[in-house]
Amino acid sequence: MPRFKLTIEYDGTDYVGWQRQDNGPSIQAAIEEAVRRYCQVETLVQCAGRTDSGVHARGQVAHVDLPRDDAPDAVAKAINAHLRPQPIAVINAERVSDAFHARFSAIERGYVYRILNRRAPPTLEANHVWWVSPPLDAALMHEAAAVLVGKHDFSSFRATACQSDSAVKTLDALTVSRDGDIISIAARARSFLHHQMRNITGTLRLVGEHRWSVADVVAARDARDRAAGGPTAPSTGLCLMHVKYPADAV
Repeated sequence: MPRFKLTIEYDGTDYVGWQRQDNGPSIQAAIEEAVRRYCQVETLVQCAGRTDSGVHARGQVAHVDLPRDDAPDAVAKAINAHLRPQPIAVINAERVSDAFHARFSAIERGYVYRILNRRAPPTLEANHVWWVSPPLDAALMHEAAAVLVGKHDFSSFRATACQSDSAVKTLDALTVSRDGDIISIAARARSFLHHQMRNITGTLRLVGEHRWSVADVVAARDARDRAAGGPTAPSTGLCLMHVKYPADAV
C-alpha cells in the first residue's frame, strides 16, 4: 500500500495527547477515524513525537499506509474533510517510500515554549501560553539555558515515569528571547525525554525570577536527580514546531 507523510497542525487543549488512550479523545484516534471514513479501512497513523495532553503542534509529522494511491493534495483534502470541525488539520501530504518512518527517520525535532509575562491574564491565547505575572529576566534565562546545550545526562529534567532507556541526550540549541510580553524558549534536538522541555522551562522560570542563579542550573544538571530540577511547566505553552528528515529519507 502507498505510504503518505502527513504534516499536521493541531490545538491540543481538549485532547489527552497524541497517543490513543481510553481516558479521553486523542489526536491519533481522530486522524485514524478520519482515514477510516475516507478509505473504509482501519489504519495505524504513526507520529514523530507523542505530544502530551494540552500540547499543541504546528509541524507534527506522521505516516500512514493507505489502500488507494490518490494524489497527495486529495489525501490531505479528504482527511481534513472528515476531521472537521475538530482543531486538527493536515497541512501537507507527500507520497514517500516504504522505508520512511515518521519517528525513526527523524533527525531533528523543534519545540517552542511560550510564556506570557505580564500582570494581566491571557484572553485570546489562554490555552497557548503559560501566564507568569512576576517580571522575568529573559536575558538571564538565556544565559542559564546555554549551560544545558550539548550532550548531558538530563535525569534532573525528565519525568519520573519517562520510559527512555537513557537520560543522555544532546540539545543542539536552547534559546530564550523576549518579544514584548512574550518570552519564547526554543529548543532543537534529535529527540527529547518525557517532560524534558517543560521541566527545563520550569527551571528557567526560577532563574528569570532571580530565585535561582546560572550556577544553580549547573548544579541541578550535574545532580542527575529529578528532585534537583525545577518544577514542571504546564502543557499549555508548549508547541511542536517542526520535524526534520534527511533528504534521502523520503
